[in-house]
Amino acid sequence: MDGQAEGLAGEPAGGPAAEQAAGLRERKKQQTRRALSEATIALAVKRGWANVRVEDIAAAVNVSERTFRNYFSGKAEAVAATHLDRMARVARAVGERPAVEPLFEAIGTALRFEFAPEDSAAHQQQTPRRQHREAIWEVLTEPAVQAEVMRADQAAQGVLAEAVAARTGTDAVADLYPKLVASAVGAAMGATLSHWLRADPPVPLAPLIDEALEHLRTGLSSPGTFPTES
Repeated sequence: MDGQAEGLAGEPAGGPAAEQAAGLRERKKQQTRRALSEATIALAVKRGWANVRVEDIAAAVNVSERTFRNYFSGKAEAVAATHLDRMARVARAVGERPAVEPLFEAIGTALRFEFAPEDSAAHQQQTPRRQHREAIWEVLTEPAVQAEVMRADQAAQGVLAEAVAARTGTDAVADLYPKLVASAVGAAMGATLSHWLRADPPVPLAPLIDEALEHLRTGLSSPGTFPTES
């Protein structure tokens, strides 16, 4: 040996095998994080916020309570994680859309894919039963959850601003435009999701996303002048 550490297959540490193993570990961590977040939301909607303990969430994912604490400080952060992760994927998708595609079309496509996918099962979930929607609303209006969602939204806006800056030739730190777009999109999605959850009768989510972005694209023109389909 010349002092260079070797991997299990005789490869130098940090070689292809090590990189593959590191990638697998990271994917497993992301899968665990997502499963814990989704389990927190599902249990809170089913049982009510006050009736869900961290140990219940951990058991639902077949991990220890200590593992849950490695990912989240508490239930509220676990709930907000789903929103943060979705918006981070939206930002990545915006960056991967064709450069010739108008900015708000790219954002709309990415948002619909994450929040209102076009498979049949997802379409059935776009208009959940009133009782289910009310249960989701109760979870999201918990003060601790609201605080964590606001924190997550700020982080998500930073990631989206970077994607917008890359598409528009601006600087996410030095220029105002990408920050404005990311902030406006974050606010629009918050209002859209709230409207969707409270709508009576229920309405599908995808058209609401399109309407919200069209309002932004046209500069929030008054409802009397907003373009409508004939």
